[in-house]
Amino acid sequence: MAAAPEPPRFDEVRAEKLTRVFGATRALASVSLTFRGGEVTSVEGGNGAGKSTLLNVLSTLLRPSAGEVYYGDLTLSQDRVLLRSCIGLVGHEAMVYPDLTARESLAFMASLHDRGDVDLDAALNAVGLKEIADRPARTYSRGQMQRLALARAELHDPSLLLFDEPTTGLDAAATRRLEGAVEAARAKGRVVVLVTHDHEFARRVATVRVTMERGRVREVLRGG
Repeated sequence: MAAAPEPPRFDEVRAEKLTRVFGATRALASVSLTFRGGEVTSVEGGNGAGKSTLLNVLSTLLRPSAGEVYYGDLTLSQDRVLLRSCIGLVGHEAMVYPDLTARESLAFMASLHDRGDVDLDAALNAVGLKEIADRPARTYSRGQMQRLALARAELHDPSLLLFDEPTTGLDAAATRRLEGAVEAARAKGRVVVLVTHDHEFARRVATVRVTMERGRVREVLRGG
């Protein structure tokens, strides 16, 4: 089978005046931010700050009420299927079928992305799952499931990698492994954005820290 065409590449994502309204609630209020390749941006804030809404807009899962997102030369209002070929998302759920093995899950995802050229053993080995790759995902621990989610999210070599509360439910060893994975993604030049309540984790991995409050950007700190 011939290799699929490479997805479009970009090294910058710009959100310009993003607003998202749910009924009478303004979850995002004219948010403008730039995320760059080779940086890790943490988005922090309390409940209702707008963090998850921003992440859902960046991932194309949610349409903004106003504003635009630029993925290099592509825009959010263009072909979402094309954009999703450039984006990887590690969410609260692993987004895999629990009765499939890790190998079967990644093979299925590769077929969805038309990536028959993917080396599944290499992808599994990269996240430390090769030895248990033929066990059903439902037998995995929380940390192992998250590693599988990371392998799934990176399988198509995305330019943008998004994490939603990635340390939830992880023990210290799994959190350290996650830190290594985030650093590896940054070293590859990916645009990395993570939403988290875990300020210590953000302090260790983020090079840019964004604090949101009531749908607005309150503070941006670089060099964290």
